[in-house]
Amino acid sequence: MNNVLHPTSIYPSAKHRYADVGGVNLHWLEVGNSDANPPLILLHGLNDCYITWKQITFEMSKDRRVLSPDLPGHGYSGRPDASYELQWYASIMAQWLDLLDIQQADFVGHSFGGGVAQMLIRECRHRIRRLALLSSGGLGREVAIGLRLASIPWLIEKLGQPFMSKGTLLVLWHPGNSLRRDHIAELSRINSQRGSARAFARTVADVINWRGQTRNFFQHAHEIPDMPPMGLFWGDHDRIIPVEHARALVEAVDGTLLKIFKGCGHFPHHECPQSVALAFQRFFDTPKSLAA
Repeated sequence: MNNVLHPTSIYPSAKHRYADVGGVNLHWLEVGNSDANPPLILLHGLNDCYITWKQITFEMSKDRRVLSPDLPGHGYSGRPDASYELQWYASIMAQWLDLLDIQQADFVGHSFGGGVAQMLIRECRHRIRRLALLSSGGLGREVAIGLRLASIPWLIEKLGQPFMSKGTLLVLWHPGNSLRRDHIAELSRINSQRGSARAFARTVADVINWRGQTRNFFQHAHEIPDMPPMGLFWGDHDRIIPVEHARALVEAVDGTLLKIFKGCGHFPHHECPQSVALAFQRFFDTPKSLAA
Protein backbone atom coordinates (compact mmCIF):
# COMPACT_ATOMS: atom_id res chain seq x y z
CA MET A 1 0.00 0.00 0.00
CA ASN A 2 1.48 3.31 -1.11
CA ASN A 3 -0.93 5.67 0.64
CA VAL A 4 0.64 7.85 3.31
CA LEU A 5 -2.69 8.38 5.05
CA HIS A 6 -5.22 5.77 6.07
CA PRO A 7 -9.03 5.94 6.30
CA THR A 8 -10.53 6.85 9.63
CA SER A 9 -12.80 4.28 11.28
CA ILE A 10 -16.12 6.06 10.78
CA TYR A 11 -17.95 2.99 9.45
CA PRO A 12 -18.20 0.21 12.04
CA SER A 13 -18.27 -3.23 10.37
CA ALA A 14 -17.49 -1.76 6.95
CA LYS A 15 -14.61 -3.17 4.94
CA HIS A 16 -11.87 -0.99 3.47
CA ARG A 17 -10.38 -2.54 0.36
CA TYR A 18 -7.38 -1.73 -1.83
CA ALA A 19 -6.29 -3.13 -5.19
CA ASP A 20 -4.00 -2.16 -8.04
CA VAL A 21 -6.26 -1.22 -10.94
CA GLY A 22 -4.67 0.02 -14.15
CA GLY A 23 -1.64 1.28 -12.25
CA VAL A 24 -3.73 3.03 -9.56
CA ASN A 25 -3.77 1.93 -5.93
CA LEU A 26 -7.55 2.11 -5.67
CA HIS A 27 -9.37 2.32 -2.33
CA TRP A 28 -13.03 1.58 -1.77
CA LEU A 29 -15.43 0.99 1.10
CA GLU A 30 -17.72 -2.04 1.03
CA VAL A 31 -20.84 -2.37 3.18
CA GLY A 32 -23.48 -5.10 3.20
CA ASN A 33 -23.46 -8.53 1.62
CA SER A 34 -27.06 -9.16 0.60
CA ASP A 35 -27.58 -10.39 -2.94
CA ALA A 36 -31.33 -9.66 -2.86
CA ASN A 37 -30.65 -6.78 -5.26
CA PRO A 38 -27.83 -5.86 -7.65
CA PRO A 39 -24.77 -4.18 -6.07
CA LEU A 40 -24.85 -0.40 -5.77
CA ILE A 41 -21.83 1.70 -6.80
CA LEU A 42 -21.59 5.23 -5.35
CA LEU A 43 -19.33 7.66 -7.26
CA HIS A 44 -18.42 10.86 -5.39
CA GLY A 45 -17.74 14.30 -6.80
CA LEU A 46 -14.66 16.40 -7.49
CA ASN A 47 -12.16 16.67 -4.61
CA ASP A 48 -14.47 14.54 -2.46
CA CYS A 49 -14.19 10.92 -1.30
CA TYR A 50 -16.15 7.91 -0.08
CA ILE A 51 -17.00 9.68 3.20
CA THR A 52 -19.55 11.84 1.37
CA TRP A 53 -21.95 8.87 1.33
CA LYS A 54 -21.78 8.26 5.09
CA GLN A 55 -25.34 9.33 5.86
CA ILE A 56 -27.01 7.09 3.28
CA THR A 57 -24.67 4.08 2.95
CA PHE A 58 -26.07 1.90 5.70
CA GLU A 59 -29.67 2.59 4.76
CA MET A 60 -28.92 1.57 1.18
CA SER A 61 -26.96 -1.53 2.27
CA LYS A 62 -29.81 -3.24 4.11
CA ASP A 63 -30.78 -5.29 1.05
CA ARG A 64 -27.75 -4.99 -1.22
CA ARG A 65 -23.98 -4.75 -1.36
CA VAL A 66 -22.82 -1.11 -1.52
CA LEU A 67 -19.39 -0.11 -2.79
CA SER A 68 -18.04 3.43 -2.50
CA PRO A 69 -14.76 3.82 -4.39
CA ASP A 70 -12.41 6.74 -4.03
CA LEU A 71 -11.91 7.83 -7.63
CA PRO A 72 -8.26 7.93 -8.77
CA GLY A 73 -6.55 11.06 -7.48
CA HIS A 74 -9.11 11.37 -4.68
CA GLY A 75 -9.53 10.20 -1.11
CA TYR A 76 -7.27 7.31 -0.20
CA SER A 77 -6.71 6.15 -3.76
CA GLY A 78 -3.40 6.73 -5.50
CA ARG A 79 -2.43 9.90 -7.36
CA PRO A 80 -0.40 8.73 -10.37
CA ASP A 81 1.04 11.02 -13.02
CA ALA A 82 -1.84 10.37 -15.42
CA SER A 83 -4.07 12.32 -17.79
CA TYR A 84 -7.10 12.45 -15.44
CA GLU A 85 -9.31 12.73 -18.49
CA LEU A 86 -12.90 11.59 -18.09
CA GLN A 87 -12.40 8.57 -20.32
CA TRP A 88 -9.37 7.52 -18.24
CA TYR A 89 -11.50 7.60 -15.08
CA ALA A 90 -14.16 5.48 -16.77
CA SER A 91 -11.55 3.00 -18.00
CA ILE A 92 -10.13 2.57 -14.48
CA MET A 93 -13.60 2.05 -13.03
CA ALA A 94 -14.47 -0.47 -15.75
CA GLN A 95 -11.29 -2.42 -14.94
CA TRP A 96 -12.25 -2.30 -11.25
CA LEU A 97 -15.64 -3.83 -12.05
CA ASP A 98 -13.84 -6.55 -14.01
CA LEU A 99 -11.53 -7.21 -11.06
CA LEU A 100 -14.48 -7.63 -8.70
CA ASP A 101 -16.44 -9.64 -11.29
CA ILE A 102 -19.42 -7.31 -10.99
CA GLN A 103 -21.43 -8.15 -14.07
CA GLN A 104 -24.21 -5.61 -13.50
CA ALA A 105 -24.88 -2.97 -10.87
CA ASP A 106 -26.89 0.13 -10.09
CA PHE A 107 -24.93 3.39 -10.04
CA VAL A 108 -25.18 6.77 -8.35
CA GLY A 109 -22.94 9.57 -9.58
CA HIS A 110 -22.71 12.88 -7.71
CA SER A 111 -21.40 15.98 -9.51
CA PHE A 112 -18.16 14.94 -11.27
CA GLY A 113 -18.97 11.33 -10.37
CA GLY A 114 -22.07 11.73 -12.53
CA GLY A 115 -19.83 12.62 -15.45
CA VAL A 116 -17.76 9.48 -14.83
CA ALA A 117 -20.97 7.42 -14.72
CA GLN A 118 -22.11 8.90 -18.03
CA MET A 119 -18.81 7.94 -19.61
CA LEU A 120 -19.22 4.44 -18.19
CA ILE A 121 -22.41 4.09 -20.23
CA ARG A 122 -20.23 4.40 -23.31
CA GLU A 123 -17.42 2.28 -21.85
CA CYS A 124 -19.45 -0.67 -20.53
CA ARG A 125 -23.18 -0.12 -20.97
CA HIS A 126 -23.94 -3.77 -20.15
CA ARG A 127 -22.70 -3.26 -16.58
CA ILE A 128 -25.19 -0.53 -15.74
CA ARG A 129 -28.69 -1.64 -14.78
CA ARG A 130 -29.92 1.76 -13.62
CA LEU A 131 -28.24 5.12 -13.22
CA ALA A 132 -29.05 7.85 -10.70
CA LEU A 133 -27.43 11.22 -11.40
CA LEU A 134 -27.24 13.44 -8.32
CA SER A 135 -26.47 17.13 -9.03
CA SER A 136 -24.49 15.80 -11.96
CA GLY A 137 -21.94 17.43 -14.19
CA GLY A 138 -21.84 16.87 -17.93
CA LEU A 139 -25.37 17.99 -18.77
CA GLY A 140 -24.89 21.67 -19.60
CA ARG A 141 -22.36 24.50 -19.75
CA GLU A 142 -23.17 26.48 -16.60
CA VAL A 143 -20.99 25.81 -13.55
CA ALA A 144 -19.78 27.80 -10.53
CA ILE A 145 -17.26 30.55 -11.27
CA GLY A 146 -14.74 29.09 -8.81
CA LEU A 147 -14.40 25.94 -10.90
CA ARG A 148 -13.96 28.02 -14.06
CA LEU A 149 -11.08 29.87 -12.41
CA ALA A 150 -9.58 26.54 -11.32
CA SER A 151 -9.31 25.55 -14.97
CA ILE A 152 -6.64 28.19 -15.71
CA PRO A 153 -3.85 26.14 -17.33
CA TRP A 154 -1.01 25.04 -15.02
CA LEU A 155 -1.90 27.43 -12.19
CA ILE A 156 -3.03 24.89 -9.59
CA GLU A 157 -0.94 22.00 -10.87
CA LYS A 158 2.34 23.91 -10.63
CA LEU A 159 1.71 26.15 -7.65
CA GLY A 160 -1.27 24.76 -5.75
CA GLN A 161 -0.05 21.76 -3.75
CA PRO A 162 1.23 23.70 -0.69
CA PHE A 163 -2.19 25.35 -0.44
CA MET A 164 -4.47 22.34 -1.09
CA SER A 165 -5.14 21.61 2.59
CA LYS A 166 -5.86 25.17 3.70
CA GLY A 167 -7.58 25.89 0.39
CA THR A 168 -10.02 23.06 1.04
CA LEU A 169 -10.92 24.61 4.40
CA LEU A 170 -11.28 28.10 2.93
CA VAL A 171 -13.52 26.96 0.08
CA LEU A 172 -15.76 24.63 2.10
CA TRP A 173 -15.83 26.09 5.61
CA HIS A 174 -18.57 28.73 5.41
CA PRO A 175 -22.02 29.10 7.02
CA GLY A 176 -23.97 28.24 3.86
CA ASN A 177 -22.20 24.92 3.27
CA SER A 178 -24.10 21.79 4.25
CA LEU A 179 -20.98 19.62 4.66
CA ARG A 180 -20.22 18.49 8.20
CA ARG A 181 -17.16 20.02 9.85
CA ASP A 182 -15.54 16.63 10.39
CA HIS A 183 -16.00 15.82 6.70
CA ILE A 184 -14.35 19.08 5.66
CA ALA A 185 -11.48 18.51 8.10
CA GLU A 186 -10.95 15.02 6.68
CA LEU A 187 -10.94 16.33 3.10
CA SER A 188 -8.39 18.96 4.12
CA ARG A 189 -6.17 16.24 5.57
CA ILE A 190 -6.59 14.05 2.49
CA ASN A 191 -5.82 16.86 0.05
CA SER A 192 -2.49 17.53 1.76
CA GLN A 193 -1.18 14.38 0.03
CA ARG A 194 1.35 14.88 -2.70
CA GLY A 195 -0.23 14.75 -6.13
CA SER A 196 -3.61 16.12 -5.06
CA ALA A 197 -3.16 19.45 -6.85
CA ARG A 198 -2.03 17.71 -10.05
CA ALA A 199 -5.02 15.36 -10.00
CA PHE A 200 -7.46 18.19 -9.28
CA ALA A 201 -6.02 20.53 -11.91
CA ARG A 202 -5.93 17.94 -14.70
CA THR A 203 -9.42 16.70 -13.87
CA VAL A 204 -10.87 20.20 -13.99
CA ALA A 205 -8.99 21.07 -17.18
CA ASP A 206 -10.55 18.13 -19.00
CA VAL A 207 -14.15 19.02 -18.22
CA ILE A 208 -14.21 22.79 -17.61
CA ASN A 209 -12.76 25.96 -19.14
CA TRP A 210 -13.33 29.63 -18.44
CA ARG A 211 -16.67 29.49 -20.29
CA GLY A 212 -18.00 26.56 -18.27
CA GLN A 213 -18.35 22.81 -18.69
CA THR A 214 -16.93 21.38 -21.89
CA ARG A 215 -18.40 17.87 -21.71
CA ASN A 216 -22.02 17.36 -22.66
CA PHE A 217 -23.79 14.02 -22.50
CA PHE A 218 -26.33 15.18 -25.09
CA GLN A 219 -23.62 15.06 -27.75
CA HIS A 220 -23.21 11.30 -27.34
CA ALA A 221 -26.57 10.04 -26.10
CA HIS A 222 -27.63 9.12 -29.64
CA GLU A 223 -24.65 6.74 -29.88
CA ILE A 224 -26.16 4.47 -27.20
CA PRO A 225 -29.03 2.42 -28.64
CA ASP A 226 -30.18 1.02 -25.29
CA MET A 227 -30.00 3.66 -22.60
CA PRO A 228 -30.35 2.41 -19.02
CA PRO A 229 -33.24 3.80 -16.97
CA MET A 230 -32.03 7.13 -15.58
CA GLY A 231 -33.15 9.16 -12.60
CA LEU A 232 -32.10 12.75 -11.96
CA PHE A 233 -31.95 13.94 -8.35
CA TRP A 234 -31.29 17.61 -7.67
CA GLY A 235 -31.55 20.40 -5.13
CA ASP A 236 -33.50 23.39 -6.37
CA HIS A 237 -30.98 25.74 -4.69
CA ASP A 238 -27.89 24.23 -6.31
CA ARG A 239 -25.40 27.03 -6.98
CA ILE A 240 -22.69 24.79 -8.40
CA ILE A 241 -24.64 23.13 -11.21
CA PRO A 242 -28.15 24.50 -11.85
CA VAL A 243 -31.24 22.28 -11.73
CA GLU A 244 -32.13 23.50 -15.23
CA HIS A 245 -29.60 20.97 -16.56
CA ALA A 246 -31.75 18.18 -15.12
CA ARG A 247 -34.93 19.61 -16.59
CA ALA A 248 -33.28 19.83 -20.02
CA LEU A 249 -32.27 16.16 -19.94
CA VAL A 250 -35.78 15.12 -18.93
CA GLU A 251 -37.09 16.96 -21.97
CA ALA A 252 -34.50 15.34 -24.26
CA VAL A 253 -34.60 11.72 -23.04
CA ASP A 254 -37.99 10.04 -22.76
CA GLY A 255 -38.74 8.18 -19.56
CA THR A 256 -36.15 9.98 -17.43
CA LEU A 257 -37.23 10.47 -13.82
CA LEU A 258 -36.71 13.82 -12.09
CA LYS A 259 -36.80 14.26 -8.31
CA ILE A 260 -36.18 17.74 -6.93
CA PHE A 261 -35.32 18.27 -3.26
CA LYS A 262 -36.79 21.55 -2.10
CA GLY A 263 -34.46 23.90 -0.27
CA CYS A 264 -31.35 21.79 -0.98
CA GLY A 265 -28.13 22.85 -2.66
CA HIS A 266 -25.41 20.82 -4.34
CA PHE A 267 -25.23 18.12 -1.64
CA PRO A 268 -28.77 16.77 -1.06
CA HIS A 269 -27.29 13.57 0.40
CA HIS A 270 -25.91 15.72 3.22
CA GLU A 271 -28.85 18.11 3.55
CA CYS A 272 -31.74 15.61 3.46
CA PRO A 273 -30.12 12.15 3.54
CA GLN A 274 -33.23 10.21 4.50
CA SER A 275 -35.21 11.70 1.62
CA VAL A 276 -32.38 11.00 -0.79
CA ALA A 277 -31.98 7.39 0.36
CA LEU A 278 -35.72 6.81 0.04
CA ALA A 279 -35.81 8.37 -3.44
CA PHE A 280 -32.90 6.18 -4.57
CA GLN A 281 -34.53 3.05 -3.18
CA ARG A 282 -37.78 3.78 -4.97
CA PHE A 283 -35.96 4.40 -8.23
CA PHE A 284 -33.81 1.28 -8.06
CA ASP A 285 -36.57 -1.01 -6.77
CA THR A 286 -39.45 0.10 -9.02
CA PRO A 287 -40.25 -2.39 -11.81
CA LYS A 288 -38.60 -1.37 -15.07
CA SER A 289 -41.89 -0.74 -16.81
CA LEU A 290 -42.76 1.88 -14.23
CA ALA A 291 -39.26 3.40 -13.88
CA ALA A 292 -38.92 4.08 -17.61
